[in-house]
Amino acid sequence: MSKAYKISRRRLLASWLSTATLAAWPSRFIAGAKIQKIQGDEMAALTPYLLFDGHCRQAMEFYKSCFGGELTVTKVKDSPVKDRMPTVQHEKVINARLRSGNVEISASDWLRPEQTPIRGNTVCLFLSGGALRELKALFEKLSDGAELTDPLKEQFFGTYGALSDKFGVRWMFQTDKKD
Repeated sequence: MSKAYKISRRRLLASWLSTATLAAWPSRFIAGAKIQKIQGDEMAALTPYLLFDGHCRQAMEFYKSCFGGELTVTKVKDSPVKDRMPTVQHEKVINARLRSGNVEISASDWLRPEQTPIRGNTVCLFLSGGALRELKALFEKLSDGAELTDPLKEQFFGTYGALSDKFGVRWMFQTDKKD
């Protein structure tokens, strides 16, 4: 790995680790996902991802009133996954993204009825886009001592996985790239 790659990646992670980030959805639902190029390779973007208990739209509209910018919201009923979800969840938000200058926040409503949202498990770091080999390598490294909640595997929207690292930090991984 080149020195330029290490420095850029370190700066990217350091700039976002002070910010907090279940349901990761395809980049086609996430308008304009940023991808940084480093020596010809695409690097995954790191975004805070927030999970709300049925109040995602209201929370994201509030954040938009604070930060300005463009907000995109997709409900379960307007997504390809609607037929796989109970009707009671169709009005919930499957993905929302607020972009305003250097501020980006992704979010959704809590969509796992078998699990209870509690303070601490409703914020995670979301690595999206980038090369599949990079995402796999990061998933493997962060898996050391981690609790795997969703093994990294192909889904209808691309490759997805999630884990809580050995320090209790929740991570989600998603790319629709193949390499």
